[in-house]
Amino acid sequence: MRRTYHLFPQNPEFERKFRFEADLPFLVRTIAGLNGQFGTFITDGPDRKATPIQAKRSIEVEIADKSVDFVPLNKNTLDPVIKDITPEGTIDFKINLQYSVLDANYNRVAFKGDTYLVRTNLDNRVLTMNIHLIDGLARTAPERIADTIVEEIKRKAGNV
Repeated sequence: MRRTYHLFPQNPEFERKFRFEADLPFLVRTIAGLNGQFGTFITDGPDRKATPIQAKRSIEVEIADKSVDFVPLNKNTLDPVIKDITPEGTIDFKINLQYSVLDANYNRVAFKGDTYLVRTNLDNRVLTMNIHLIDGLARTAPERIADTIVEEIKRKAGNV
């Protein structure tokens, strides 16, 4: 099954290459592990006053399906996806970042998130990631998406 998205931009915003000693099934399992993770970061508030706030960022991961759509990728959907992944090649992911902040009454208030397309290409032990913002205000830089994936790969490789 093709795992590349037919509308992936020709000129992505960011590209990173690095040496990768594993295969694509390992990469897919690793990126699936990002789903549901969250953390906090400092950003401008959603009230357009440019007041710095500490917001919560949570990650949802999807994988390209039949070149035209994306399906959720998490520990529950991983097994059927892994079956058709080759050791090398190209796979596209969609990373949805959802943001929220606590208001004065400590209620969680969601605000506009970011959506990135991530194309991974593994060839001769070199992993190339092309990252492109398709929706949102880029509160999280594409470099941070790449860093998060690399950190997760290093963490998982250390546990193997």
